[in-house]
Order: sequence, then C-alpha cells, then structure tokens
Amino acid sequence: MSNPYELVIARTFDAPRELVFKAFTDPEHLKHWWGPKGLTISVAKFDLRPGGIFLYSQQSPGGEVLWGKFVYREIVEPERLVYTNSFSDEEGNTVRAPFSPTWPLEILNTLTFAEHGGKTTLTMRGMPVSATEEELETFKEAHDMVRKGFAGTLDQLADYLSKV
Repeated sequence: MSNPYELVIARTFDAPRELVFKAFTDPEHLKHWWGPKGLTISVAKFDLRPGGIFLYSQQSPGGEVLWGKFVYREIVEPERLVYTNSFSDEEGNTVRAPFSPTWPLEILNTLTFAEHGGKTTLTMRGMPVSATEEELETFKEAHDMVRKGFAGTLDQLADYLSKV
C-alpha cells in the first residue's frame, strides 16, 4: 500500500540514463535547468558524496533571493540518487519555507533513473523527514502544487537535455 504523504513524480526523457543522471549531479548542468522557470540559479557549494551538500540560491527577476540545499545520502551512478532537500540560509543552515510555517523542514527525495531504448524514465519520490502531523498534512495538500512546479522544472530539463 502506498503512503498517502509520499509524492511520486515520473517523467521520461529522450536522453540516455548517464546524461540524465549527470544533469542532476553536475553543477555545470544543474545551473541551467534546476528550479522554477524564470529564476536564476547560482551554485554556492557542490560536494557530491554521501554527507555532501549542494547549496544554491534562486533569484527572481525582481531580485528576491531564496536559498536551498540538498544533503546527499546515497549516490549509485547512474541509477539512484537519495538526498534531503530543504530551504536554507546562505550558510546552509536549514530554515523554514518562506511560504508556509507548516511546510516540512526536510524532504527525503529518492530518484531512480531507468533506461529503455535510449530514453530514461526518472521516478522521484518525496517524503517529509521527522515531520509533525500538521507538516505531513501541509505537504500532502500541496502535492498538486508541487507536481505543477516540478512539471515546469522538468520541462526545462527536457529542453536542456535536447541541446547538450
């Protein structure tokens, strides 16, 4: 039985698995597509290893800056990537989401990359870590919003992959 709080997003890309995996694990790729459409991504720190961190900022056209981070847990190239994702300050300290006082502090993300006939299916599973009941409900209620946001981000990835 599936967990009602877990968010699952799957998308197939017209690109080999190694390239799709690299797009998620190389800052030179990530900065071109990661994040909401219209925001500029800057990589402050990138350390791809278990316990390592990807610290980045996203700047809106109006100049607002949001910080985020991944803390890597597992890296199995090119098939699996596991990390926690959270909002942060510029030093990498975890902070509350600016849009909700009940958004979970950390989301555990498990990404799997499966190749079939030169195309790669990415399956992303997200689940709050050590969340309160209220935080779990907030995350569950936001599933549609998060899916829409990731649809835009993954559209940017598909476009980027078609050019590299």
